Amino acid sequence: MPGAPGTSGRVRTAGGRRAVAGSPYGGCAGAGGNAGPVVASEPAAGTSTRAHTARVGAGQGRGLYEGAGQGSGMAGPGTGPGSGTGTGPGTGTGPGTGPGAGGRRSAPRRQVAREPAARTYARALPVVPVRARGLTIEGADGRRYLDCVSGAGTLALGHNHPVVLDAIRAVLDSGAPLHVMDLTTPVEDAFVTELLRTLPPGLADRARVRFCGPAGTAPVDAAVALARAATGRTRVVTVTDAVTVTDAVTDADADADADETFLDDDHGGGPGRERPAGLLLEPVRSEAGVRPVPDGLVRRLRARAADRAVPLIVDETGTGVGRTGAYWAFEHSGVTPDVLVLAKAIGGSLPLAVVVHREDLVEPDRTAGAFRGNQLALAAGAATLAHVREHRLAEHAATLGGRMLTGLRALAAEFTCVGDVRGRGLMAGVELVAPDTAPDVTAHGARPGTAVRPGTAAHLATAVRRECLRRGLIVDVTGPCANVVRLLPPLIVTEEQMSAVLDRLADAVRAVDRDRPGGSVPLRGKRGPR
Repeated sequence: MPGAPGTSGRVRTAGGRRAVAGSPYGGCAGAGGNAGPVVASEPAAGTSTRAHTARVGAGQGRGLYEGAGQGSGMAGPGTGPGSGTGTGPGTGTGPGTGPGAGGRRSAPRRQVAREPAARTYARALPVVPVRARGLTIEGADGRRYLDCVSGAGTLALGHNHPVVLDAIRAVLDSGAPLHVMDLTTPVEDAFVTELLRTLPPGLADRARVRFCGPAGTAPVDAAVALARAATGRTRVVTVTDAVTVTDAVTDADADADADETFLDDDHGGGPGRERPAGLLLEPVRSEAGVRPVPDGLVRRLRARAADRAVPLIVDETGTGVGRTGAYWAFEHSGVTPDVLVLAKAIGGSLPLAVVVHREDLVEPDRTAGAFRGNQLALAAGAATLAHVREHRLAEHAATLGGRMLTGLRALAAEFTCVGDVRGRGLMAGVELVAPDTAPDVTAHGARPGTAVRPGTAAHLATAVRRECLRRGLIVDVTGPCANVVRLLPPLIVTEEQMSAVLDRLADAVRAVDRDRPGGSVPLRGKRGPR
């Protein structure tokens, strides 16, 4: 079975375990430790996924900390008070200080006591990851999981890709400063050069690159401030899939099939209402349930905005670097934005955010965060951008993503609890539907810890996520009603791994559909797949 571009063929690790076809990780065994990479093993012929994952979870916990070196750097479970039973470093009289300290099952309990309730992933995915490679995470209990969350899309190349690790090591070994704000360095120059190489000529030829703080809202805030300063206007409009809504500055809407009057001066506020300072577009609205904006609408909005001298801001925070099957998602529609917001994958797994804009959109210099331009993130990001480009991983994402969506739509045809299936490239959402009930009470947008009411679509999605985890598959739940199961596998996913993902998800949906009241009975109002 062919693997992903830029990866090697089937190999055996130093410890004799089989690596998934196409894995670029040959052997990375430590003396006496977990030999070779962390890879996903598949069930033997005639073995159910559930039985296989139970067997894997029971039998692959040894050696996790052994041979990792002495001291407290990778301390295993200690043998002191409150200790576990591990044999790695930290086996003296005191407790260990590493991932296994105090026993392998104690870390989640300590987190509950130490951290606030805003631990979305920790509550939904009770996994204590200790090692990871590519698509695979290994937990402290020795179980292995296929990770289809990828750090909410941050890990374009999966966990600990060799080119990323090599780039980080090169900076560390060079003695270069790790934090220089926005001073010019060879690492920053290499990143900007590679970034511009990936952009279409219409933008790259007249672009300026602005680094900002790596927090999630920082690049969007910087882009909005840029548009307001450049136009002298304040109103900024954001675009959803079929409806246009605004941020807190304004209150306007327009159907996709209607005239986009929200770009005019007097829309929504009578004569004298100013036209927007910018039009903010997210090509695929991931947090809204993985909803791609139609290419035709993007082109029309681009034309209308240009006619009215309204800058088009495209937010590629979650869609860039090959995720949707094109290097940048705006390329599907053939438009060129005036401002481009980038984060997540461009840092190669480390925090980094950038705003790219036309050179004539000039904002007075101002502080944009103390941690802009982190050298390790720039090195990891440049390596990721180059690897995706050189190995044509965007095209690979389009191919494997098409297969993923086909497999997911087959679920919609088979199970009545699966409604719409949508996405683009390696970015997919499976919407769960339920009989008519009161509006869902979900954790999305609700008080942390709010329970999901049984019988709702959100409850079904949560159940599917839980059943996936039992089968060694990590997926996410998103959408305004928290009823969309989201898959974001890394761009290096192989055909064999994709088969395993689809099989485990189908098995999870089958278990949920079988156990729910009225399972396999057509649901009123069910929508078919697109």
